[in-house]
Amino acid sequence: MTDLLKTLKDIVGDAHVLAEGDLTAWEQDWRKRSRGKALAVVRPRTTQEVADVVRACAAAGTSIVPQGGNTGLVGGSVPDESGTQVLLSLTRMNTVRNIDPANLTITVEAGCVLQSLQDTAQEAGFLFPLSLAAEGSCTIGGNLSTNAGGTQVLRYGNTRDLCLGLEVVTAQGEIWEGLSGLRKDNTGYDLRDLFIGSEGTLGIITAATMKLYPLPAATLTAWAAVPSLEDAVKLLGLAQKHLASSLTGFEVMGQFALSLVAKHFTQMRIPLYKDVPYCVLLENADSESELHARTQFERLLETALEEGCVTDAVVAENLAQAHQLWHIRESIPLAQAEEGLNIKHDISVAVSRIPQYCRETDALLAQEIPGVRMVNFGHLGDGNLHYNVQAPVGGDAAQFLRDYEERVNTIVYDQVHKHGGSISAEHGVGSIKVDKVPNYKSPVAVEMMRAVKRALDPRGTLNPGRVVRL
Repeated sequence: MTDLLKTLKDIVGDAHVLAEGDLTAWEQDWRKRSRGKALAVVRPRTTQEVADVVRACAAAGTSIVPQGGNTGLVGGSVPDESGTQVLLSLTRMNTVRNIDPANLTITVEAGCVLQSLQDTAQEAGFLFPLSLAAEGSCTIGGNLSTNAGGTQVLRYGNTRDLCLGLEVVTAQGEIWEGLSGLRKDNTGYDLRDLFIGSEGTLGIITAATMKLYPLPAATLTAWAAVPSLEDAVKLLGLAQKHLASSLTGFEVMGQFALSLVAKHFTQMRIPLYKDVPYCVLLENADSESELHARTQFERLLETALEEGCVTDAVVAENLAQAHQLWHIRESIPLAQAEEGLNIKHDISVAVSRIPQYCRETDALLAQEIPGVRMVNFGHLGDGNLHYNVQAPVGGDAAQFLRDYEERVNTIVYDQVHKHGGSISAEHGVGSIKVDKVPNYKSPVAVEMMRAVKRALDPRGTLNPGRVVRL
């Protein structure tokens, strides 16, 4: 391995091959559930350096784990415990290469932080709509590798839908230059979509051309109290009817999830949550004016109140109030972490089936674990829930995980499968779910995935043991 380290230093420079000292920032995942040991952390600055690193590692028979901001939740971007893998950090590749106003595109390198991309687009007079709680530290390469979703999928789609082109280093160290930014290119297989969501197992994304949108004339946020999940689904239908494509966000939050925010972030004022099982956060991005947006919102909420699917609601009066409401929603994962270790799920079910799914699964978990607490929240507008499970009050959280994690996952995933859903909506598969996928995905689909992996990475150099096992 000494020869490989020397070669890697020759490629990226001595200062950017880290093999000693505290490497926790790269070797431990955000949840602190996975901790590995890297042979070295390698930090290239150019696509050519990435290609040279891949070739060197392939020649040495050393596998590579690509990493962006290391904000993933499924253990997909940290090394294993062998001490033999190279951790390839792309954070130095953070340049905005080009903005094309006429084509409504922006081309950025994979290590560009999402918030920097958002800010650059806004400064140029455009909107880049991908929005996540981790946007201050996650990178666009990581977003693409997991096909991240976030809070505006309802209007703009997942990261896949926002991407028009990629630059990728293959497992053989070749560079695919596919950054054209074309909206129509029907010359064979869609290689772009193949790499998006593959979690670095088929190739290493080094740059991307992303869609831009005109800035909305006005963006308004409302918070509504709803008597049940059925009523939340009914409110969604009304919102889609009244707001059409102006509806950019529709988030549901369970009462217990909001109570954790109130408990652990006492400075936050959370409206309307104490007397209802769920609250909904809606966003209306209007292309006409604030008056038009507010009129639409008021008509929607009046109708919802008349039909009984909303018991009370507030509309943010200004941008600061809107940010406060969104901050409450984004603080739920942090509040849950403060409450103690928990079992996280990122599931998708058809919107129409979510109330029945939750009712049945809540009952099964309560029967299995008396006193269990459900932290249920997420993107109801696109059928994606973060259906998380917290230990009973006063219990040993670590022991709870040891005793129940496997059983809880089985219950949750079996129910997802029963209702025709997916066990991973926006977080990816990583190492945490890789052995679950064959249980809940068609054997034909799994074998096709294996065939793609064998074709593009026959030596298993790129992020082995993630997404699919050979």
